[in-house]
Parts: sequence; structure tokens; C-alpha cells
Amino acid sequence: MSRRKIVVIVLAIVLVVTGVTGYAFRGQIRAGIDTISGVDYKGSGTGSVNLVIVSGDTGEKVAQKLVDLGVTKDFSYTYKRIIAENPSFIPGTFSLRLQMSANEAIAMILDPANRLVNRVTIKEGLRIGTVFKVLSEETGIPRSNFEDAAKNPEFYGLPKSLTNLDGYLFPATYEVEPGSSAESVIRMMVNRMNVELKKFGVADSDRHKVLTLASIVQKEARITEDFFKVSRVFLNRLDQGMLLQSDATVSYGSGGTTVTTTDAERADPNGYNTYVHEGLPIGPIGAPGSLAIDAALHPAVGDWIYFCAVNLKTGETVFSSNYAGHAKAVKQWKKWMQENPGWNG
Repeated sequence: MSRRKIVVIVLAIVLVVTGVTGYAFRGQIRAGIDTISGVDYKGSGTGSVNLVIVSGDTGEKVAQKLVDLGVTKDFSYTYKRIIAENPSFIPGTFSLRLQMSANEAIAMILDPANRLVNRVTIKEGLRIGTVFKVLSEETGIPRSNFEDAAKNPEFYGLPKSLTNLDGYLFPATYEVEPGSSAESVIRMMVNRMNVELKKFGVADSDRHKVLTLASIVQKEARITEDFFKVSRVFLNRLDQGMLLQSDATVSYGSGGTTVTTTDAERADPNGYNTYVHEGLPIGPIGAPGSLAIDAALHPAVGDWIYFCAVNLKTGETVFSSNYAGHAKAVKQWKKWMQENPGWNG
């Protein structure tokens, strides 16, 4: 083969390789050309700015927001890069930087670490005032905003007759977007409780009763299996026309904070006092979780009509079907209290 033919073959191979490489990296090459031509910023940018993407925002809308915020330089180029990447944008608030390259900006939006949220955990059994306190501390929304937003239960599809929203805000961990209102947070929690009740097949007409019983079970039970036994005790007492005599309801009605109550508190005629009034109290006494709701709907099988926690540290509880057995358990509890002075649970 002549030297000239060899040179021609080599040049042909080089051209093919160059063409294939250029095609494979055409996006990067074009991006480099566009940067040089002045339609894109170089590098990762400086400072910080928040981008808010709402449900329904198109790639075109996101591109315009990026340019308006000063994150990217040119709308047409930014939109072109979004089309090329074809990303799935998640609604939320994202922390970006000013004067970024379009590719870097898109990458940051797609990184969950750049999504700004306040994660708030509401524990089971908390009263509404404590729920609002925690929400305020974790989100920065004034507590008074939550208190005002809760004054109209019907705004959230709840009965206007409710004393408060206790029991209707599901205890869970929530992600609260910056700029959220107290109303939107409450609605999110009410909707989450609605989902839970629907999961258990609770009819709308039974929701108040179920949540009220579940809230009492939540406060009185300590060990998982005892939730279902405590529920059975209260249902047995209701069936037999007995007073529930729940100290948790007495404490709630009097504004108390301990597991024990005084004679004066147990004699107070408020609507939550189950030592005075028959049946369930007028409403829930805290935020029942999924376990308590389950127990209220599916109590254990048994003839117990009494229970008494005999060790407040471990939660050990004695269930009795007659007063003699209960009296014996009460003695155990008193002995434990004597051995653990200052315990207020």
C-alpha cells in the first residue's frame, strides 16, 4: 500500500472518530459555545437566592423564574437546557446561587438536599396548645397565628360545634415549606387525620366518638398491647353504664399536667370530667396516633372493667374484672409511689 493511501485512510479514521465524538458530546460542546457567546454564566455562582416551584409549573415557567431571580442569564438558553435535560421538577422552595450556569442550576433543583423545608414532628398525645407551641417553634410562624386559624373548625371541613381542634390534627412528621401559613399547616394535619380515619373505614358520623375514645386510650395506655386492653376496659364500662373515671380526662378538663388528680379536680363539673359525667367526654383530650385509633376500633377480648399502672417507669399495668382485684393493684401503685417520691409522670 502506498504512503499516500495510508495517509488518506488515517485522515478518514480521524474524521470519523472526531465526528462520532463530536456527536456524542454535542450538548457539552454547544453549551461551551453558548457560554463563550455570552448567553450563559460560567461556574457555580455566588450568594444565595430561593426559587419557589409550585405544582403545575412548566419548564418554561421555571426557566423564566431562574432568569428573573438572576440565577441564570438568558431565558431562551435556560429553557433550551431544561428541554434537553427533560427533568421532573418537584414543587418546593430551593436554595440556589446567583449567576450560575444553567446546567448547574438545573442540577441543584434536582438535588433534594437543596429543597428547603422545616421538618416538624408532633408526638402522639400532645394537647392542642402544645401542638401549636411546637409548630411555632419549628416553623417560625407565630403561635397566635395557629390559635387564630383554629377558631373556625368548619374552615377545615370539621363540625362548627367543636370546642377546639384537639384530636383532629394527626401526630406525625411534617414538611412545612417556607412561607406557609398557619391555615395551610393545620389543613395539612387535618387532611392527614382524614386519611388515617378513611384507612380504618371510620364513617364521618363516628369520627368524633372514635377520636375521643382513641385520645383517652392514647393518654392512659403505655405499652403497645395494653392499648387494646385499655380500650376494652372503657368500652366494657360504657356497655355496663359505668362512669369511665379516667384521670386523663379529669386532668385535661382542669388544665392539669400529671397522671394523678385531686378530689377537687375529680368533682369539677366540666364536660371532660368522666368522674362526674356518664359516657365519653365532650371531645378528644389530645392527639391520638394510629395505634390508639386502631385500639379504639379493635379492642382486645376481655371482661376487665378496671386497670391501674403499678410501675410508672416501665408502664406495667394490672387489669382487673372486679373491684377486689383493682384494690390490690392500687395498693401496688401506692407502694411504688412511696418508693419513688417526687414522681409526677
